[in-house]
Amino acid sequence: MRQRTGLWPVLFLCVGFFSPAQARETNPATAAISIIIDDMGKRLEDGRRVLALPGPVACAFLPRASHTDFLARKANDLGKEVLLHLPMESVDGRRLDAGAVTLAMTERQFAATVENDLDSVPYAIGINNHMGSLLTRHPGHMLWLMRVMQRQAPLFFVDSRTTVDTVAQRIALENNVPNIERNVFLDNELSAEEIALQFERLVRLAKKQGTALAIGHPHPQTLALLEQRIPQLKARGIQLLPVRDLIDIQQQGENTWQASWSPSHRGAKNWKQSP
Repeated sequence: MRQRTGLWPVLFLCVGFFSPAQARETNPATAAISIIIDDMGKRLEDGRRVLALPGPVACAFLPRASHTDFLARKANDLGKEVLLHLPMESVDGRRLDAGAVTLAMTERQFAATVENDLDSVPYAIGINNHMGSLLTRHPGHMLWLMRVMQRQAPLFFVDSRTTVDTVAQRIALENNVPNIERNVFLDNELSAEEIALQFERLVRLAKKQGTALAIGHPHPQTLALLEQRIPQLKARGIQLLPVRDLIDIQQQGENTWQASWSPSHRGAKNWKQSP
């Protein structure tokens, strides 16, 4: 059975529901960002370097990758968010990682695969898509995903937006699954200069919109930039927040939020530790 004990559910049990935005020290003039590092679990040393990044950088783990279990547990110990990086079928027919969901699956096959993937990533509190330019444009399959997430709640969904035709976030919203979409890919191009440009785009978007979410990968060029730039964020008026806090900021005032995250939600029974 999947472990999802961590500090966050303990706070739920001890003090009841409260907004993460209320819990942190806020400054209304300060912009906020979150950063997710995808493709975790394949390479141990790269994973260790990600875990050493300062601040609440979220870690998205491929299910059944050779180092996922070990690194996910370490990430949780360090207070970093753990996500399932769910492999999904793409339009270009690229080879799928283990645990992928595909268009040809029945709902039962789809749900069983996602549930098994969640079980393989200890302490997962959210899901984002790996590839998925085909699957995320299909409302029916995204509805199947949200149904699984409702049964396993509280979980949040991050739409990586690997296609402009994605309907994933819309289906999440329609089904009251807490959600957010990616604003910037840091390292579609692996030159240090381009990664730096994308990081600055992230900062500009956050200052313009109030919040922005970036996704990167455990490439040496990406990690080198983050090691340098994250410690500079506070001086630039930028807060680096957990993804769940960024979702809360974006959805403050929506009636669906507390219903989705409250311990009274029908899925709250799943917050328990494996023996």
